[in-house]
Amino acid sequence: MLDHIGLDVTDIARSRAFYEQALAPLGYAVVQVIDEGGTTVVMFGVDGEIDFVIADKDRPGEANHIAFRATTRDQVDAFHAAAVAAGGRDHGPPGLRPHYGDTYYAAFVFDPDGFNVEAVCHAAE
Repeated sequence: MLDHIGLDVTDIARSRAFYEQALAPLGYAVVQVIDEGGTTVVMFGVDGEIDFVIADKDRPGEANHIAFRATTRDQVDAFHAAAVAAGGRDHGPPGLRPHYGDTYYAAFVFDPDGFNVEAVCHAAE
């Protein structure tokens, strides 16, 4: 089980705007922002529980992948639409991915820094 995921980004304002819009359909919102010593940290979560953090402290890594859990397939669809509208690049439209599991319904986008971001629903619908 993950407690939280943290990513370093190249443009904190651009990435914050992207994630605020892209993750809203999954119930995420900004919980806290820390500006300290030339570094900005933006913490996201659902119902006030932080589990995703972006910061502009270090150079972003390569080939990072993040999967956010959705409770419905409609949320996956909404995530994909919101992420693309926020400037993300499509990396796999919403749909079943039977090679991952019979009910694995997911969508993939690249965020502004090229991170592979996914929303996945495991529920059978």
